[in-house]
Amino acid sequence: MIQTTQLSKYYGRKAAVEGISFTVEPGEVLGFLGPNGAGKSTTMKMIAGFLAPSSGSISVCGHDVVAEPRAAKQVIGYLPEGAPSYGEMTPRAFLRFVAQARGLGPAGADAVERVVERLELQTVLAQPIDTLSKGFKRRVGLAAAILHDPPVLVLDEPTDGLDPNQKHEVRELIRQMSRDRTIIISTHILEEVESVCTRAIIIARGHLLADDTPDALVRRSRYNGAVSLSAADSVNARVALEGLEGVDSVEFDAATRRLVVLSRDGSSLFEPVSRRLAERGVAYREMQLERGRLDEVFRRITLGEQARDTRTRQGAGPGGLA
Repeated sequence: MIQTTQLSKYYGRKAAVEGISFTVEPGEVLGFLGPNGAGKSTTMKMIAGFLAPSSGSISVCGHDVVAEPRAAKQVIGYLPEGAPSYGEMTPRAFLRFVAQARGLGPAGADAVERVVERLELQTVLAQPIDTLSKGFKRRVGLAAAILHDPPVLVLDEPTDGLDPNQKHEVRELIRQMSRDRTIIISTHILEEVESVCTRAIIIARGHLLADDTPDALVRRSRYNGAVSLSAADSVNARVALEGLEGVDSVEFDAATRRLVVLSRDGSSLFEPVSRRLAERGVAYREMQLERGRLDEVFRRITLGEQARDTRTRQGAGPGGLA
């Protein structure tokens, strides 16, 4: 459904996106992750046909986005960053305008009613868009993106500005629509990736650094398989556990006030940890096996790219500073 090949975008000598290649199949929800300035929005704009690539190619539903821009845009629903619209128009007028621009004809009225109901816009249909909250503006933009029932959706921060209930509703809508569509979303909310996405791509400084399922990325975490617990005497518990075979390190998480015991080789430490604490007479409670932390994987991957970029600019090779 979507294929990019060696996709690049340069502004002068600065690379916003450099040599990105990936494919998204029908039914997939691809999460685009990266720090600010990573190239997420630039890539999405190129896929949607709003920005011409400097090099490389993009195909959407078999249409080359550069060579066949009209055909490509007919099969794409695009929600850009900021959800731009005509602020003096009401949501009803704006959605009717979008339906006309899309050439929906008589079916446009039904399409507008359908998206109004799905995005729960009934209470604001007669208000100027400029007077709406950020959340409602975002919902109007999403309604415009799905109005023509496209097989491909490109959604840049779809839940930005929404309250928790609205975020839940939009995520549920994305899950429902993914059954017969191809969807790309960018987000800074890692919980959203695990909740909605079937795949995740991590980019930084215009380079694709990881492409895997959310579960597989979580398994890369140093916390995957770790044991966390609360101990009445965390100092004695830490001393007891640091010498245990298979333990790489014992950390104190100040946010949760829990000890985290990390495995050296990924093997399970649950039974050895509980046995060692019992042998040493150290009281504990709420021991649990950690699944892993996507935020830790994200930081390690993106900060590693940043460090490599710094070494490159300083004239370093892979072994260190030149």
